[in-house]
Amino acid sequence: MTHFTNPGNPVVTFGMIVVFLVAMIAVLYATNRRSTSFSDYAVGGRSYGPWFVAMSYTNSWWPGSTFTAFFALSVGGVLGFYGMVYATLGVTAMYLMANRAWSWGRQFNLTTQPDLLGMRYNSPVVKRIASIIGIISVFPWVVMGIQALATLFQFATFGQWTVTACLTAGVVIVLIRQYWTVSMGMRGLIMTDMFQGLIAYVLCAVLCILLLFGNHASFSNLSQLPAKMLLIPGDSRTGYGPWYMFSLIFTGVIGSMCWPMSFQRIYTASGVRAVKKGTLLTMLLVGGFYCILMLFAAAASQDPNVAAQPQHGWFVALADIGGPWLLAVAIVIVLAASIGHVDGCVQVCGTQFANDLATWNTPRTDRQLMVLSKAGMVVFIVAAAILAYLTFDYSRLQLLAQISYQGIIQLAVPLFFGIFTRRGNKQGAIAGMLVGIAIAIVLTSVYPDDIRALGSLTSGIVGLAANFVVFVVFALAIKPSTDEIARLDRLFAKPVRGRAPSTVAVPVTH
Repeated sequence: MTHFTNPGNPVVTFGMIVVFLVAMIAVLYATNRRSTSFSDYAVGGRSYGPWFVAMSYTNSWWPGSTFTAFFALSVGGVLGFYGMVYATLGVTAMYLMANRAWSWGRQFNLTTQPDLLGMRYNSPVVKRIASIIGIISVFPWVVMGIQALATLFQFATFGQWTVTACLTAGVVIVLIRQYWTVSMGMRGLIMTDMFQGLIAYVLCAVLCILLLFGNHASFSNLSQLPAKMLLIPGDSRTGYGPWYMFSLIFTGVIGSMCWPMSFQRIYTASGVRAVKKGTLLTMLLVGGFYCILMLFAAAASQDPNVAAQPQHGWFVALADIGGPWLLAVAIVIVLAASIGHVDGCVQVCGTQFANDLATWNTPRTDRQLMVLSKAGMVVFIVAAAILAYLTFDYSRLQLLAQISYQGIIQLAVPLFFGIFTRRGNKQGAIAGMLVGIAIAIVLTSVYPDDIRALGSLTSGIVGLAANFVVFVVFALAIKPSTDEIARLDRLFAKPVRGRAPSTVAVPVTH
């Protein structure tokens, strides 16, 4: 439990939380629109412009744990800045995939990332395996999001509530928000992502810049950082091998477009141009916000209270600088980021459960799909809350994020080959994903951080290499049939401007 040297008045912090929640609910009701189909429910009618796509992507990218787990990394050294590198590089994949991914999405009425993989390889098994991997990999982020909410309530009550009470309050807030996520689907998510994003990222960036020009955590502190904070993993003095930084950045870049939440943002756009413009805006938001926040974390590391509690450093620093009122602002910023990210994760997992898994050999109506999606969301959030409680005092929360990447990058091989080339087949996609995820799970259980014997490569990289080899072997060993070649020719044919081609048969995926 965090130690509070200057207890304050919870009326200020809870008052600010209430104001934020009331404003969020007002946005939801002001933009409420009944979904007319499951596709409309899942991807918002493919109707949103660049700014909505960008803010929604950013809200699905930087969760509340950015202010706890990743903030702690930069309090401890420059390692925290690796997130900015992989985030900005990884978003470029969204730009490169935009044309084909959005066009196929509209043409085949795709609602999830596994939908696209199942269509591309003409295989319901590929679709289901990809969906399971995605849901498993997203799960740790929801856990960290709930933990960030619990930490938020610890500070809102100035340590007067127990861990159990704080976690319960965090889950209650999420469940309250889920009422509109469940009822409105992606439309409600997109609209509140804009509101929450303005607070979580734009307001935060402006606030950090102002504080960096102040006295407590000023730019001048950056010139006085101890030498140990400037060491990058891979240096002999850090205990990591030479491949550790490569593994972190490469995994982040490759995994960025494998996240179901990020990929689904492509489908919500009004067109390819909106996706591409949204991608450029996303680079500015994702990279700019994170860089500014990490600079502030490094400057604040000179505060003894922050250094003693790095994972709570964001709250501690702002409380030390501005007392209860500035702490209340810090709490609302984390609340906005946490709710937006948890909402996105829960919504996409519920959608995948209904669309990809619950349809196993059983066609469903739109109404049944929406009911199944809502049920999946509830189960997902309850399971995450239980694990959040069990791992609340875990000292290296960023490992949960890194572990999740080891799984999600196993989608990269069939996804990238499937979108950019005509190479590969369903046998290779299935075998490659299964081999890759199995290796990643086994090695991660033994080496949760890095594998020192392999120069500090991470388990996901080893699994990805095996995944790639298996995929290529199957691609070379199994020659495509004449019908498959013809299907791929039609699939990759450039669509006529202004209308989607109608010559490609939609595979049976249920």
